[in-house]
Amino acid sequence: MEKGQREQRIAQLVEELLGLIGENAQRTGLKETPQRVARMLGEIYRGYDPAQKPKITTFPNGEDGIVYDSMVVDTGDFYSCCEHHMMPFFGKYYFAYLPHPKGKILGISKIGRVVDYCAAKLQVQERLTHEVVEMLAQALDGEYPPLGIALVMRGEHLCKTMRGARKKGEMVSSYLTGMFQTDSAVRAEFMNIVNQL
Repeated sequence: MEKGQREQRIAQLVEELLGLIGENAQRTGLKETPQRVARMLGEIYRGYDPAQKPKITTFPNGEDGIVYDSMVVDTGDFYSCCEHHMMPFFGKYYFAYLPHPKGKILGISKIGRVVDYCAAKLQVQERLTHEVVEMLAQALDGEYPPLGIALVMRGEHLCKTMRGARKKGEMVSSYLTGMFQTDSAVRAEFMNIVNQL
């Protein structure tokens, strides 16, 4: 189905849904809402569109004369929707990796783009954490893969905060590979950085 047809069908369904919850889709404030919702869904669920998958730029470590073998850490925000109630969950991510001295290094902006792409579909936080690490690990793979990759995600889940239990819906998930998993000093260094950010 083409994009325009898909948006039109979604708008029809949203208009029907509004009626089913007791709203009047024809009242002034809601007249354009079904179309806005259709466009919004295309944006927030862009993770289903392979054409929007980010290109992950990497560079040979040492290409500029400096071999980087220390921990690289990136942090930022993420936004997703839970697959159980289609309600938002969002929070902060903390990503780190240990480049192999003969391997590749990441373009730092690509980390956030991968997080955004993986988050832009119905998710559970545990799977989201794994998908981000696996996509970045694949980009860094080669003869000399990174010595370790780590990701911690701290999210608030509105399906718990706004409904159901109506308690603060905080969740922490992590995925550690390589030295982050096997070397307690490396793991402690990373967690110390996470706790300070």
